[in-house]
Amino acid sequence: MGLSLTVACWDYDRTRALFDGRVEIEGCDATFLNLPVEETFFRALRGREFDVAELSLSSYTMLRSRGECPYTAIPVFLSRMFRHSAIYVRRGAGIEKPQDLVGRTVGVPEYQLTAPVWVRGILEDEYGVKPSDIRWRTGGVEKPGRHEKVAMQAPLGVEISPVPAGETLVDWLLDGKLDALVAPRAPGIFAQGHPDIIRLFPDFREVESGYFRSTGIFPIMHVVGIRNELVERNPWLPSSLLKAFTAAKDHALRELGEVGALKVSLPWLASDYLDAVNAIGRDFWSYGVPGNEATLNAFLRYHHGQGLSARPMTIEELFAPQTLEQFVI
Repeated sequence: MGLSLTVACWDYDRTRALFDGRVEIEGCDATFLNLPVEETFFRALRGREFDVAELSLSSYTMLRSRGECPYTAIPVFLSRMFRHSAIYVRRGAGIEKPQDLVGRTVGVPEYQLTAPVWVRGILEDEYGVKPSDIRWRTGGVEKPGRHEKVAMQAPLGVEISPVPAGETLVDWLLDGKLDALVAPRAPGIFAQGHPDIIRLFPDFREVESGYFRSTGIFPIMHVVGIRNELVERNPWLPSSLLKAFTAAKDHALRELGEVGALKVSLPWLASDYLDAVNAIGRDFWSYGVPGNEATLNAFLRYHHGQGLSARPMTIEELFAPQTLEQFVI
């Protein structure tokens, strides 16, 4: 009988081999809960409901910097995504380039979300637009009542305020009270083809590819956390979990490269797969610290610079020490 664990995460292609039992976590009897990421984040950080959970990198870093996080992360990056595509603007607002956001009012579901951390960092590093150059409004994108999951104060010199109760960011965007929206998920009106809501970077794939070529950064969104008391009682557990999640991810990458019959319903999957390999490398969705230092250090710099970390954090402070290095045969 192994260690009983509840593991909450989404059923990505890179976790599916864990859900279906093709990959097991050594020494553990795991129950996997397939939950939307927002639900996992909320329940993990508010109620500490899970033994192992997918976590927002930003929320985790905020709490970790304060010494208040109930979880210790391992360098398993279940979600990674370039974020130039996350900026939506209102047609007619006169926003044609990033610098046009200066002095504008921009909506964001939560100021501390990981995707906006990356967007603000990119805007400042690449285009000279500081967070303090923008007026920020928070709230539910399409449903009212969303609040910051982790309590925070507005950084010095940055204007942040919620939209009124009962109103949404989409309402404000359509009414002209917002000039732009930064959101991890595309708002429904954009997905449905609303003519007045467009991306700031319509050619985002080309822009994001250029960003990676110049910086070597593939933004990390989520990590996997283990309850602190489990790590203390079972020092082998972080390494075993890293090993299992890595094996499941490797299963998924091998299947993407299978061209005899396409495993994913995308007509040009083989071409997209080769593009990713040529651009980033064969292990283009890498876990572990080695090889991800540039991405992690950029995020930590952005996070503290934007007033979200209580103090400057290092990579070594983010993760269980057992997982900072991996054995090689």
